[in-house]
Amino acid sequence: MSVGTVPKLRKALKAKSPGLSEERLLWEGGADVVVGIDEVGRGAWAGPLTLGAAVVPKDRRINKIRDSKMLTEPEREAIFDRVVDWVEAWGVGHASHEECDLLGMSGAQRLAASRALANLGVPVDAVILDGNWDFVGHPNTRKLVKADAKCLSVAAASILAKVTRDRMMKAQAEEFPGFDFDSNKGYPCPRHKTALQAYGPTSIHRRSWVFMDHLPWSGLPRTPPAWLEIPGQGSLFG
Repeated sequence: MSVGTVPKLRKALKAKSPGLSEERLLWEGGADVVVGIDEVGRGAWAGPLTLGAAVVPKDRRINKIRDSKMLTEPEREAIFDRVVDWVEAWGVGHASHEECDLLGMSGAQRLAASRALANLGVPVDAVILDGNWDFVGHPNTRKLVKADAKCLSVAAASILAKVTRDRMMKAQAEEFPGFDFDSNKGYPCPRHKTALQAYGPTSIHRRSWVFMDHLPWSGLPRTPPAWLEIPGQGSLFG
C-alpha cells in the first residue's frame, strides 16, 4: 500500500457510513459552524486524554470515514491526512496524565475540550457530542450516543484524536521499554499489567487510578486523588 493511499473498505464497514443528518438539522436551524467532538484515552492507564474537534464542509464529502474504533491502525493512519485536508477546521486538545490525576476524568474532559476548541480557531455555533454527558457546556449542544458511528463530523474528530494520541504514545515507547506503549497505547492489556507488576508505574502513568493501589512503586510519589476535593467546573462558555 503506497503512502497516503486509503485501503479499500472491508465489507463489514461498507454499510456503516456516518451521515450528516444531525449536522443538517443544526445548519437548518441557523448554526453555521457545527463542530463534532470525540475523545480517546479515557480508559487508558497511561498517557493523556485527547479530544478531537472537527468542522466538516456542507457541500463536499469524502469516502471511507468511519468511527476510529471500527478502523485498523493502518486504515486510520492512511485516512488521517485526507481528513485534515477535507475539514473546514479542526483541533486536538489534551489533558496530561498529571491533569487527569489532579482534576479527575470529568475535569480532564472539560480541560481537553476547551483546548481542542481553542485550537479549532473559529467561533462555534453548535456542538455535537458523542455520549450523553455535556462536558463542553455550549448553549447549543446536541448529545448523541454512538455519535462517532452516526455523525460524520464526530467520526472525523474521532480519527483526528485517535491518530494524534496513538502517535504520541508510540513516541513514548522508546522511553519506557517493556511497557509496549507502541502497541497498547497505554491501555490495559496483559503485557501492560505484567510490566506494571514487575517495574511499577512510569512517569506517564495516572497515579491516582484505583488499579495502582496494589502495585510496586519505583520511587515516584503516589498522586492522591485530589480531584475528590475540587468542586466541579462550570461551562466552557461561561
